[in-house]
Amino acid sequence: MQYIGYGSLKERAAAEIRSAIVRGDLEPGTAIKDVELAQQLGLSRTPVREALATLTDEGLVETKPHAYTRVTALEAEPVLDALVVVRSMHALAAGLAVPKMTDDDFAAMRSANKAFKNALDANDAIAALTADDEFHAVAVHRCANFAIAATIDRFTPLVRRAEHSRFSSPNARHSVTQHQQIIEACERRENTQAALLVDDNWSTLLEEL
Repeated sequence: MQYIGYGSLKERAAAEIRSAIVRGDLEPGTAIKDVELAQQLGLSRTPVREALATLTDEGLVETKPHAYTRVTALEAEPVLDALVVVRSMHALAAGLAVPKMTDDDFAAMRSANKAFKNALDANDAIAALTADDEFHAVAVHRCANFAIAATIDRFTPLVRRAEHSRFSSPNARHSVTQHQQIIEACERRENTQAALLVDDNWSTLLEEL
């Protein structure tokens, strides 16, 4: 983890610790000590404790008072629950977005999928995560449903580790083809088919749990 300078310390500490968990630098079940984290990040204990509270709310960290604070297990029930919700919201977003999509949307999806493939070819799981986000964000934005977007934002952190693991695997190449099939369904204005394909795409993460 990197030393944190000035800025919104709580948010930046949460982002750094979250990234370490997603990358696997902090493995599932790893005990977390706020004193050690504070030293690594160059912060006082207060923003680190506040960051850990945020990550506990997200489900990435679990705490038992006077007993332990640790990284949540990858296969924990909350992770599975979150994946079901995130998958369903993305599928719903696609179904609602297709009738409203423009040529610019299709171009953005193609560009994101190309970046996704390039990231996988370079074995860059973090860049693949970013490109995958950009791909699916097109439908989320176009459907213009704040509740869908808010729900995805709320529960996506819990499935990040499964995504990172998936995109670190050769099996992730199949997602490039799935993305292309989604684009084609969107272009044909087949909203039901697009939603089904998006659901199938997100279902591949179950293999990592």
